[in-house]
Amino acid sequence: MTTRKKKTASQRPSHFVGIGASAGGLEAIEAFFKNMPPRSNLAFIVVQHLSPDYKSLMVELLSKKTEMPVHRAEDGMEVLADNVYLIPPKKNLTIFHGKLVLNDKGSTQGINLPIDIFLRSLAEDQAERTIAIILSGTGSDGTRGVRAIKELGGMVMVQSEESAKFDGMPRAAISTGVADYVLPPEKMPEQLLAYVAHPYVSGERQSDLLLQDADALTRLFAELRDKTRVDFTHYKPSTITRRIERRMSVNQIGDFENYVEYLQRYPGEVQALYRDLLIGVTSFFRDPEAMQELEEKWLTGLLRRISDREIRFWVAGCSTGEEAYTLAIMAKEAMERHGLSRVIKVFATDIDRDAIMTASSGVYPESIAGDLTPKIVAKYFYHKEEKLQIARHLREMVVFAQHNLIKDPPFTNIDLISCRNLLIYLQPVLQQKVFDMFNFSLNPDGLLFLGSSESIGEMGDCFEALHQKHKIYRSLGKARSMHYDIQVRSREERRRPAPGFDVRGRDRRQAESDAGRIIRQYLQVAGEHYLPPSVIVNERLEIVHFFGDMQGYFRIPAGPAEYNITRMASGEMAIPLATGIQKVFRTGETLSYTNIRLRQNDEERAIRIRIWPMPEARGYEPLAAVFFEQMDRPPVALFDEGVSFNAGEEASQRIRDLEQELQFARENLQATIEELETSNEELQATNEELLASNEELQSTNEELQSTNEELYTV
Repeated sequence: MTTRKKKTASQRPSHFVGIGASAGGLEAIEAFFKNMPPRSNLAFIVVQHLSPDYKSLMVELLSKKTEMPVHRAEDGMEVLADNVYLIPPKKNLTIFHGKLVLNDKGSTQGINLPIDIFLRSLAEDQAERTIAIILSGTGSDGTRGVRAIKELGGMVMVQSEESAKFDGMPRAAISTGVADYVLPPEKMPEQLLAYVAHPYVSGERQSDLLLQDADALTRLFAELRDKTRVDFTHYKPSTITRRIERRMSVNQIGDFENYVEYLQRYPGEVQALYRDLLIGVTSFFRDPEAMQELEEKWLTGLLRRISDREIRFWVAGCSTGEEAYTLAIMAKEAMERHGLSRVIKVFATDIDRDAIMTASSGVYPESIAGDLTPKIVAKYFYHKEEKLQIARHLREMVVFAQHNLIKDPPFTNIDLISCRNLLIYLQPVLQQKVFDMFNFSLNPDGLLFLGSSESIGEMGDCFEALHQKHKIYRSLGKARSMHYDIQVRSREERRRPAPGFDVRGRDRRQAESDAGRIIRQYLQVAGEHYLPPSVIVNERLEIVHFFGDMQGYFRIPAGPAEYNITRMASGEMAIPLATGIQKVFRTGETLSYTNIRLRQNDEERAIRIRIWPMPEARGYEPLAAVFFEQMDRPPVALFDEGVSFNAGEEASQRIRDLEQELQFARENLQATIEELETSNEELQATNEELLASNEELQSTNEELQSTNEELYTV
C-alpha cells in the first residue's frame, strides 16, 4: 500500500537511512518524522518488530505525521529520495543495488532479528552512504547492524535512554561504542541534516585535500601516538582519510587544520578518532563457508597430527573476541566428532584495550544467537540477565591480551594463526612486517587463515596455498630474518608529506623496500668480512640484534630464556658492559674500554669494547651499539683509543652505584612503612569508633527492648 501527498520526481537518494524500532517505537518514529522536512534528498526505511497475527496500520498512521510518500515495502521496489518505506509483517527486509528484497521469516531459524538483517545488508550495499537510527525497543536487535554500518563508513544515531519508552535496544546499541549521536527522536532530524550537508559527506570537497596538508597530518599522527601509543602513519591513506572526514562531519568542522586544533584541545576527540580508526566488525562464525572449510579439511588434520603437546592458536586482531571463541568451539566440536582429546590454548590479541576487556568477560547481547545454531547456544552459552555469556569451560581455553601487532614481539610455537580483515588496513611495508612475524611464529605445517580480501603478497616462498578462495595457507617452515630500519627524519623532512600519503606511494614504497633489502645485504657482508662482532642493546640492557660471529663473547645462561647482556657476557665483560652501557645512555657520549681479559679456547687474550649511542628516532626506544675488537688489531678510526679497563676500579664504581641505588630503595621503603603505619593507626582509630558506635547501638537496642516490654505490660 502507498499513500502520497504529492507526486515526487524519481531520484537517487544521497543517503539511505535505516530506522530500527520495537516496543514503544511508534511514538519515537512519529516524533522523528514530525520534525523531518519533506525535502532532504534522503530515503528512509523503517524496520519494526511487527506482530504476524495483526494487520499493520503503520502506513496510515505515519502518513499523518509527514508529507513524504509512505510505502509498505514490496519485493523489487526501488528506493527513492524523500520517500519512506515500511517493512510488512511476517517478512525480513534486505536491500540489493538500491532495491528492496523481501524474504519470508524462517519458522525454524530460532530468534529473528530483522533490524540486524536489514542494517547489515544496507551497509554492504551502500557503504558510506548509510545512516542507522535505533529507537525504543526491548532486547538487542540492531546491535550487530550498527557495527556493520560504522565499519563501512556510515553514521549511527541512537535514541537517548531517558527518552525511550523501552531502553533495551538503545542501551545495547550505545554499549557498542559506535554511536555518533545519542539524542531524543525530535532532535535527530536537525543533526541528521547538518551531517549530510557537511562538504565531505555531500561530496562537495574531495578527500585528497586532506593528504596535501602534510604538516597538519603529522601533528594529528603525533597527537594520536602521544595519547594512544599507536602510530597510524603507515595505515592505508584511504582508511585514515575516510575516518578523519567522518569525525570532521560529526563535529561539524569543515577545515582540516581546525579539526587538528580541536583534536589537540579536546582529548575526548582523540579517543573518539582512535576508536573509529580501530573499529572492527566481527561475529561468531563470520564467513561460514570459510569456517566450514577450515574445520572439516584442515583443523581436523591438525588435531590428528599433534597429540604429544599443547596445540596453540593465535587470533591476531581479535576485536571483541567472537572469532577467538569461534575457533575454540570449532576445535571442541572437531575433537568430539572424531573422538580426540587434545590440550588447546587460544591466544587472542588486539591493540584496543576496551575490546579486550569485553572479550575477556565473554558477555554478548542476545542478538548473537542470530549467527549461531540453537545447539551451539545451548552447549556453549548460558543466559545472564538479558545477555548470553560464554560457558566457563570454553573461556578457560582462550587467553586475551592487549598486543600491538606492529611493535610487540610475536607469539612462538603457534599451530594456527587467524588474522582476518586486519591487513587490508595496512600499507605493504607493515603487511610485510606482519607476515614475517607470522612466519616466525608458526611451526612448520602450521596454518594461516586470512580474510577474503587479503593475500600473502611476496611471501609465497614461505607459505603454500591450501585454499585460494578462503585464504587458508600452510607454513613451509622457512626461516627469514626480520630486519626493520629505524629512520631518523630531519625537521625539514618532517614537513614533507608523510611517507604513506605520497600520491606516488606505491613506487616510493617499492623503492624503500629495495633500499632496505640492499642495506640488509650490505650489513650481512660487512659483518662477516670487515666489521668486528657487535650487538645493539636497549636501556634495559637487552640485546636487540647480533652482528658477526659472537662465539666466545657470549654464552647461554641456565634458566628462563633472556637476552640480558650482562648475564650472557663471558668472563670479565659483565661489569664493563653494565657500567659502560648505562653511562652511555646517561651522558649520550661514546665510551671505550681496553685491555679487558677474555679466555677463549684455553687462551687468554685482551679485547677492546666500544659503546656508541645510536641516533634517536622519535617514538622508538634509545639504542646503543657495542663493538668487540681484539687488541692485536688496529683500532677503528671512528673511536679514540679509550681507557684501559681496571677490573678493581670498575667493580668499585659498580658497587658504589649499587649501594646508592640500595640506599635510595631503603629510603623509599622506610617512607612506605611510615605511611602504612600511619594508615594502620587511622584504621585502628576508625575501628575503635565503630566499636563505640556499635556499643551505643546495642545500648539503644536494649532500651528500646525495655520500653517495648513496658508498653506490652501496660
